[in-house]
Amino acid sequence: QVQLVESGGGLVQAGGSLRLSCAASGRTFSRSAMGWFRQAPGKEREFVAGITWSGGTTYVDSVKGRFTISRDNAKNTVYLQMSTLKHEDTAVYHCASTTRWGMVIPRGATDYDYWGQGTQVTVSS
Repeated sequence: QVQLVESGGGLVQAGGSLRLSCAASGRTFSRSAMGWFRQAPGKEREFVAGITWSGGTTYVDSVKGRFTISRDNAKNTVYLQMSTLKHEDTAVYHCASTTRWGMVIPRGATDYDYWGQGTQVTVSS
């Protein structure tokens, strides 16, 4: 069983920065692909960024150059550094994990097995 706990959300002005953290329990973190998703009110959950167990990364086009995903396997933690935030980045951000896909970073929510409860990010314009 894996438990994921996000932290670091909050209210920030447009152009500002936040760093989200996702702490994982369990023994599979070091071989898990990790993803960050977000869900705004009335919208579907959207893939934001993902990272393989070895550090390969991928991003949705709308955050490329602004967001950076990273992980510390010794601390069982994955991060999402968000910079140059825009109002449209406002959402609840969730981290998720999977061990099913090897070196592939899936982008579908159903491809992930475990989810955190989410942390709210609000960007004021």
